[in-house]
Formats: sequence, C-alpha cells, structure tokens
Amino acid sequence: MAVVGFDVGFQNCYIAVVKSGGIETVADEFTERCTPAVVSFGSRSRSVGNAARNQIITNPRNTVFNFKRLHGRLYQDPVVQTERANLPYDLVPLRGDDDDDDADGRVGAKVFYLEKEHQFSVEQVTAMLLTKMKETAEASLQKKVVECVISIPSFFTDSERRSVLDAAKIAGLNCLQLMNDTTAVALNYGIYKEDFPDPNEKPKVVFFVDMGHSAFQVSACAFNKGKLKVLSTAFDPYLGGRDFDQRLVEHFCAEFKSKYKLDVKSRVRSVQRLWQECEKLRKLMSSNSTDIPLNMECFMDDKDVTGKMNRAKFEELCADLIERVTVPLVAVLKQAQVQLQDISAVEIVGGAMRIPAVKAQISKFFRRDVSTTLNADEAVARGCALQCAMLSPAFRVRDFSVTDVIPFPISLSWSSGADEAISCHEIFGKNKPSPSSKVITFHRNRPFVLEAFYSDPGSLPFPEAKIGVFKVQCVQDQHNGEKSKVKVKVQVDASGIMSVTSATMVKRVSSADTQADPEEKDTEEISIHDGLDDSEGQDKTQVRLDIEKQSTVKCPCTDKDPNLAYTLRAANAEPNSQPPNPKKAKMKVKHMPVPIEEEKTLHLTKDCLNTFIGFENQMIQQDQQEKERNNAKNAVEENVYFYRHKLEGPYRTFLSADDQQTFSGLLNLIEAWLYDEGADQDKQTYLHKLAEIHKLGMPVKDRYQESVKRPKMFEELAAKIHKYKAVMEEFTNGSECYIHIDESDMEKVRACVKATHDWLTTMKYSQEQLKPEDEPAVHSTQIYEKLQTLVNVCEEVVSKPKPRVDSPAEDSMQVDHNSKKSPDSVTTEFDHILQNGEKNT
Repeated sequence: MAVVGFDVGFQNCYIAVVKSGGIETVADEFTERCTPAVVSFGSRSRSVGNAARNQIITNPRNTVFNFKRLHGRLYQDPVVQTERANLPYDLVPLRGDDDDDDADGRVGAKVFYLEKEHQFSVEQVTAMLLTKMKETAEASLQKKVVECVISIPSFFTDSERRSVLDAAKIAGLNCLQLMNDTTAVALNYGIYKEDFPDPNEKPKVVFFVDMGHSAFQVSACAFNKGKLKVLSTAFDPYLGGRDFDQRLVEHFCAEFKSKYKLDVKSRVRSVQRLWQECEKLRKLMSSNSTDIPLNMECFMDDKDVTGKMNRAKFEELCADLIERVTVPLVAVLKQAQVQLQDISAVEIVGGAMRIPAVKAQISKFFRRDVSTTLNADEAVARGCALQCAMLSPAFRVRDFSVTDVIPFPISLSWSSGADEAISCHEIFGKNKPSPSSKVITFHRNRPFVLEAFYSDPGSLPFPEAKIGVFKVQCVQDQHNGEKSKVKVKVQVDASGIMSVTSATMVKRVSSADTQADPEEKDTEEISIHDGLDDSEGQDKTQVRLDIEKQSTVKCPCTDKDPNLAYTLRAANAEPNSQPPNPKKAKMKVKHMPVPIEEEKTLHLTKDCLNTFIGFENQMIQQDQQEKERNNAKNAVEENVYFYRHKLEGPYRTFLSADDQQTFSGLLNLIEAWLYDEGADQDKQTYLHKLAEIHKLGMPVKDRYQESVKRPKMFEELAAKIHKYKAVMEEFTNGSECYIHIDESDMEKVRACVKATHDWLTTMKYSQEQLKPEDEPAVHSTQIYEKLQTLVNVCEEVVSKPKPRVDSPAEDSMQVDHNSKKSPDSVTTEFDHILQNGEKNT
C-alpha cells in the first residue's frame, strides 16, 4: 500500500512518499522536485506541471494557474472578481444542467480544449493537477497510489475544504485527511525530536510561521513526548510572495511607461513575462544587496527594456506589506496565552520567508533569531506523508498524537417550537480542539431543521457564513402524547469539516411493548457530552441543551433578517433526574435512529461528481493516446536522421549504389512530408511511415551489426575447436590427465570437433565470397548455436573427474571406532578446507 503526502500549493506542489528508508520527496520526469500548479490545454491534449509552466506566456488564454483561491466560491465572490482582473484566462459562472442546478454560479475557467470551448470547474482543474502528482508518485513507488493526505491552508472554510475533497475524488484518490499547512510542518518537526518533556510536565512551545506564494500563516504548538497540540492559529490570506512581486511589477510598469512609452498592461504576454522576471529579481535580492539589473529583449513592439532594483528600494516599496507581518503574530500570541519568554523556538518555512525584511520583522517581534532547521519548501509535504503513514496500516510509525484547532467559531440555529422562534447556540468555539463532537438533546414532536454557520462572519475570509442545512426527519410524539427526545450528534472531523453525523429518537416504552418488538434493542440513555473524539488527555465537559422553552438571546448571524428571534436555554441537570413515579408501569428506553437530509450546498452533488470523474478518465485516455501519437511521430523523425547519418558513415559499404540512392530518396521524402502535411497525423499514419523506413533500413543495419559480431564469434568458435583438439592429442599420447576417459567417449568428441571444424571452414569460405551489401551466408546467432552444441558435447567428456582411490591412511581411519566422522566426511571436510585456502599441516 502506497503512503503519499501531497502539498498542493498556490504556485508549486510537492510530493512526499514513505519508503522503508524514510520520507522522500519525489522528482518528476524533468528531475524537478516541485510540480508547478499549472494546467495548460491544447488542441489535442492537456499538459500539467513543468510542461505547462512555459505556456503561461505562449498560450496564456488556455493556461490555468493561480486557481487555489477559487475553491468553493461563487463567480460573484469579491475574491473571484479580484483574481479575475489579474488572470489572462477567462473566469466564468458555470452553467448548471437540469440534473445539476446547484452548478449555477460556481466559478470555472473557460478554455479551448480539443478544438472546442470547455468550462472546467476549480475542482476539475485541481483534479488534473492531483492526477499528475499521483502519476509521479506511482512512477517513483512502482505501485498504485490511492490513499493520501492533502495539505490545505488553515483558514480554509468548510466549503473550500469540501471542494478540495471533491477534487481528490475526481482524481481517483481517497483522501484520508485534509491537513492544515502549519500542522503538517509541526508534525514533521516534532515526530523526530527526542528532548520533549513528559506528558505530565510543562510542554515545549514552538511557533511555526509560514509565508508562501499567496498567504501568511502562523500557529503556536505545544509539544510533549508523543504528543502535539496546536494552541492557536492566525493568518493573513492576502499576504504572500506574489504580493511583493506585484509591487515590483507595478514599479516597472510605471517606469517602462515613462521611459519607453510602453503600456505593459495592454499586452497579456508582456505582463506575464514581467511577472516572471520580477519573481526572479525578488529571489536574487534575497541574497544580494547590490543593484540587480532587469533586462528583457524584444519586450514589446520589438523594443528591449532595462531596469534595476536593489534591496533597499524594494523594502521601501513593500514597507506596508512588511508591517502586516506583525498582525497575525500578535493575534496568535494573544490567543495562545503564551509569553515571549516561554517560547522555545520559532520555525519558519515557505518560499517567501527568504525575503530578509520579512525574516527580520519576525525576529524583531519574537526578540530572538528564527530557526530554519526545516526544509522551507518540502516540510508541508513531508508532514502530510507522515500523517498518511500514521493513518495507514502499511507502516509502523512512532506513537504521536496530533490535536489541531477549529479556526473559526461555529454556531447552530433551529426552530424552537410552536411560536417558530429561532434559537441559536455556538457549538464549537475558535481554537477549540479538532476533531470535536457534541451531542445535543431536542424535545420535538415533528421533523425540524438545523442550520450551521460561522458565528463571526467579519473574521471569515469567505463571503458566505452558512455551512449547511440539515433536516432531521421522521420525528414523532411519544405514545403518551409527550414530545420525543431527539439526540443529535454534531461533529468537526479531522479534516475540519462540520457535519451532523447522526440523530437518535429516544422513546420510553413499557416492558410489554419492548417484548412485543424483538427487532428493536434496549439501550441505556447516553449522557450528553462535549469533548474530543480522541479523549486521550482531554477533559470532557458535560453539557445538556434541552430545547423546549428558551429565553430569548441575540444570534450572531442576524444580518440578513433582523426580525428573527433566537432563543436558548442550557440546563445542566442530568437526564432522568426527576424521581420515578411508582404508579407508572416499568418503562425502558429505546434509541431509534432517524434519517438526516442535508440540503444542497456549494460542494458537488453525487451525480455531478460522477460526471466529472468520467470526463477526467476520458481526458487521461486522450492524453495517453496523444503521448503515443507523439512517440510515433518522434520515432519517425529520429529514424530519418539516424539512417541518414549512418548512410554517410559506416552503413555506406553495406548498401549498393542503387539501394543507397533509393533509401536516401525515401528519407528525404519522409522528412519533407513530416514537416508539411505529416506534421499533424494520427498514430497509425506515423507507424506506416516508420515501417517504410525499417523495410529498407533494418537489412542494412543487420548487415552492419553482423559484420561486427560475426568475426568475433568465428574466433571464439575456432578457439574452442583448438582447445578440444589439444585435449584429443594429449589423450592419444597417454596423458595422465585424460587416461581415465573411455575411448568411446573421446570418439564422440573427435566426431563433434571434426564436424564443427568442417562447418566453420565452409561458412568462412562462403562468407568471404560475398560482398558487404549481400545477405550474409551465416549469422552470428548460427555460430553461437554451433558453439553451444560443441561445448555441450565435448565439455562433459573432457571435464570428467578422475575416480577417487582410497589411501592406506583412510583405511586405518575406518577401523578407528572412537572417531565420530566417517572417512568420506573427513575427506570431504579436508577438500572443503583446501577450497577455502586454509593451509593446516
């Protein structure tokens, strides 16, 4: 079973796999350890990663990149509109089919693929990227990859997380868990450490700061032996390396307009080229404080442009961005309730962390030098691979528990009874442990609706606070007319996704009724609880929310309808706290599951998901067919140049003048065809052309190869014949070495040697009579067969060992009854000692 971690970044992606030797970062077919998050579409196929990166400039309208921020969003989202202004390809609202009405409004990319216009959702584009990463991992592991762990920013909302999971399903992956970037880094940091305090001691606090291409994230983590607990997390989703690059782009756009009268923003390709050059310039300034030139030839209107930048000017341009670094640091420190002197280390990762001013700002805030012990680019992927190994049975990993936090508070609202007032309660608070679950008890006599939403929309980097609507169905009265007690379990899983996992109606029935229905099982009433699913080291607070008659409170989510009233009453009494009525019949409690229906939200429906999966498989097949077609085309071109070069060199003497003229003419015709009408043909057409070349080329190639192999095989066969003739001569002279061989056996050797010698003489003479361009009289394979026959017949006879004769010393050993070894075993042991080079006298 493969164990893989995917770091799907905004600009670059990394793949880490677990092997017996440890964690390895996988390189692709270009030997690059990072895979650019770029997908380009062409008339025949799509390209992903490094093959697509160069097409950002050459094919900008059909090359999709910088799409990670679009997950789970509608087209009218302000973030989408902001991104749309900076992207060369078109973003469009997806059209919903009759069976997929929820597709309307979701954002997608419009491109031309296979000579047609296509609209791909963000999930589909991400699935294409994951498919490429999956293929790269499979090539490294030499096994199929299905299960994985995928990294996401810690500020991703429920909708964005579900969108990433949908993308993994389209790519044929089973995502075991979505893991926050900084949590993955913390796991990669902590699992190898041996100096953490014991679980009952004060933990070691480490801060992890990650600035990538588009976002800035910080988390405070507490470490004990075998345990990682995230204390708090903070972020700036709109502060990253590309924001620094944008300042350079704006600067040079203004400079080129005044200096060269060029409107750079009017040309898509020029803008993208300038972006790439500014990114290189920013990286160079990270290690060089002197003036660095920026030169681009034929930039616009056949004009060459030049400019320069130094670190001091760059920091001046980005002064406000550098100041923004402090805001998340202050927030995470306050939420973690940790003093600066209690922090053991500050680890930094992410490509943009190499900017000296950013690093200095972080050091200034924490009043200490930052640590760079982790790989800034690959730490997230390695942490995801470790988490996948911990979830997979294929590897044994050191026991290490990971407790993350919920980034945004989550509330639940519901209808509170006959007056249809709306009640609201915050179920999960900010920075509460994740995964977490709560069980809430309702008193209802009919189905009801629960709506989950984020409590603080102002702190949400997402326009929609609503998470989902859950309808609890099939709720009815008790037999005595009282309202039924309904227990609903609400959960935030390890991937940070909130859901209503189950609902149970608690009914009280008499013992007689219970006996009459043998299919329903009796169970004890479960106490309402609030705590982690993983209860290790966690205190569980008993909570009960009896929803029947509530006092009115204000709900945090009232912007859309301020006239709604929200009510809530929390009772801490234990269930069944009232004394039993002795006059009533003995009652028992039964728990009956009731169905829950989740209303459609922005994540894909099952039918839409299946459609996307089918289309992705079709595109994979199309890519494979195009790859085979290109391989056939390249094979034709390669053979044309190969045979033309050989005909001018070693193959010249193995082809007659007429045949050489014919072959050269064929190669010229195929070359001309290849660069004209043959530039875009199907695979079979190229295979036919390849067969035409091989029809004339393979005989020449075989004659040349035979001319090299045949003399060597003749010499080897002649040497064996000479060897066995010498043995026969010694046998005839009565040599002691071969006196033990029977005359009849040696006669077989003589006959075989004579026949082989005659055949060799005949074949050599026949071959000498032929010209180089003629078909050989004998092939090297035939000579090899003769050689094997000669060796098989003769070697068995001439290598026959002499019969062993017992010596008098061995006869005396046979009468030694005290010896524990037989004479044969002693001789065998002595021979073994001699074979091993031991000299004992």
